[in-house]
Amino acid sequence: MDFAVPEHTQKLLADIDALMAEHVIPLERSVVAGGLEDIDAALAPVRAEVKRRGLWGPQIPKELGGMGLGLVEHALVSERLGRSPLGHFAFGAQAPDAGNLEILDRHGTPEQRRRFLEPLARGEIRSCFAMTEPETPGSNPTQLACRATRGANGWTISGRKWFTSSADGAAFAVVMAVSNPDAPAHQRATLFLVPSETPGFERVRNVPVMGHAGAGYASHAEVRFHDVAIGDDARLGAEGAGFAIAQERLGPGRIHHCMRWLGICDRAFELACRRAKTRLIDGKETLGQKQFIQGWLAESRARISSARLLVLQAAWKAEAAGFRAAQEEISIIKFHVADVMLEVVDRAIQIYGAAGLTDETPLSWWYAQERAARIYDGPDEVHKIAAARRLLERIS
Repeated sequence: MDFAVPEHTQKLLADIDALMAEHVIPLERSVVAGGLEDIDAALAPVRAEVKRRGLWGPQIPKELGGMGLGLVEHALVSERLGRSPLGHFAFGAQAPDAGNLEILDRHGTPEQRRRFLEPLARGEIRSCFAMTEPETPGSNPTQLACRATRGANGWTISGRKWFTSSADGAAFAVVMAVSNPDAPAHQRATLFLVPSETPGFERVRNVPVMGHAGAGYASHAEVRFHDVAIGDDARLGAEGAGFAIAQERLGPGRIHHCMRWLGICDRAFELACRRAKTRLIDGKETLGQKQFIQGWLAESRARISSARLLVLQAAWKAEAAGFRAAQEEISIIKFHVADVMLEVVDRAIQIYGAAGLTDETPLSWWYAQERAARIYDGPDEVHKIAAARRLLERIS
């Protein structure tokens, strides 16, 4: 693997850094402190500037108005955007829209592309992905309870979902529901595109996380489907292919998450270093002159750098040989980088002291919001088991 970053990518990253510093980071304190309730309005001018500079949608194909970056290049961009809680949204690269774009691009009919994919790619609407349920294990989506029943004129969806991220204000949901409970486990579910104004579609509430219910894009909703009637044209992909298509979102999604977490690490580490260099503790010495703090900083830097290499290697392998070939690497980075990120943020808060718990920096936001990194897209334990099984299979 060549670790050199191509010259054109270096320029791209520099352009992104400049726009982030000029337009995105200055908005953090006011927007994040407000719970991101007004993120759409606050970032509308910034998103327009991103588009004007040709930096919109790093993961979106060029024919849909994006940059069409490859996996490794996108990973490097995601790291830069992750330095701010607003970064990915400002550049049109936020989850769950990014993953929904990918599967719509691959499996959407011409009419589905016109109605859902194209406005989503332009950033005119938002979407959500409704899979997780309160009554069934999120780590095993073959056990979903939500049902899609075929009728004479299409389908009827009935069930309850929660942690449907960004459902508040979303124009439509990609819903995973069991269409044939008697089929083999991985062929029971089908994906459906359900506009949020469809009769029977109810966003019950935004589920409070760490004491905050959130709003708009920055929320996780409970959603109920009360006998929601949809036509067969609402089906995304083949009947029974829901699990397989959902998995298509997860490979690249996990790499993007990991690089976003490394962006968080980079910013948190930078903040910690600045605090250590400037905070006087007895009128003469700074925190950074204490060996305890020096040890934390050295350990954090080593952990961040090693995690970054693991992610880039996984992205390189997935791009070169496909996601199936890189499953082991992706499982490893998912649990490892989440752990590193949470450790680095926690240390940065400790170095800041009480100020680290306030909204003076984005540290407290990350501390509350990113604990879920060890749970969503598969909990750490599932990824460790999956990686260990592959490791043991190689031993004769």
